[in-house]
Amino acid sequence: MKEDVNYKEEINRLRREKNAIILAHYYQTADIQDIADFVGDSLALAQWAEKTTADIIVLCGVHFMGETAKILSPEKKVLIPDAAAGCSLADSCPADEFEKFTRAHPDHKVISYVNTTAAVKALTDIVVTSTNARKIVETFPKDALLIFGPDRNLGNYINSVTGRNMLLWDGACHVHEQFSLEKILKLKEIYSDAEVIAHPECKQPILHIADFVGSTSALLEHTKKSDKKEFIVATESGVIHEMRKASPEKVFLPAPPNDSTCACNDCVYMKLHTVEKLYRCLRDETPEITVDEAIRERAVLPIQRMLELS
Repeated sequence: MKEDVNYKEEINRLRREKNAIILAHYYQTADIQDIADFVGDSLALAQWAEKTTADIIVLCGVHFMGETAKILSPEKKVLIPDAAAGCSLADSCPADEFEKFTRAHPDHKVISYVNTTAAVKALTDIVVTSTNARKIVETFPKDALLIFGPDRNLGNYINSVTGRNMLLWDGACHVHEQFSLEKILKLKEIYSDAEVIAHPECKQPILHIADFVGSTSALLEHTKKSDKKEFIVATESGVIHEMRKASPEKVFLPAPPNDSTCACNDCVYMKLHTVEKLYRCLRDETPEITVDEAIRERAVLPIQRMLELS
């Protein structure tokens, strides 16, 4: 039975009483973004998790983001509104298989995308996000032997713009894999003046036609500064809410996926969170994110290396 609760009022009361902070990723639904204390990409959420003075962190994102917050702030209670909010990219890189892969190449340094489990981060020399991946890769000597996991599309993109030849793990994000080149080109015919902007997790054909490629936060910043008035956005559609808030006079069109029944491309895991679940999470202080301490001690080092370079 649905409770007779003003969720916004109760969430505000509970976060004050419990000294809790609500962090939300750009891919959350609009109502979650609007009630959060801070909205950002993976890098920004990690930075906030590290510096917050709150006693409780509620992470409205996917599970690996909650793990990252717990790794950086082990003394804090980290909650996630729906424990089923996983990540197809993180799932594509099981820690035991990744460990075999890295051990087969012992002369390689290991760079892991933040979209991985704590156990994979513990096998890593340095973590990156899409915001800082190029910068961090370029801190290594040109002839350095590097493994990059788990996203092959982001790895291929970084190889192409840096001239590297990193050894790539064969993983991918289900959202960014599904964009339809044909449908984007048809949409471009209708909106001929629109810029195509794309996340580097997209496949190469999408990146080749994009006018601008960047992380979620970079795409948002680009739309604020661009003189263009129309944008075809090839990333998870949740970020369009922030784009419209920042530039209400501009038009933002979600890039269509291959699935003919959908006009936009949503992460099913990100969209599991609701305001009602957020309220219950704060009220009951569950589901809680935990990380094995031995794994945490190893995983925190590559994350801190990333944050120092960011």
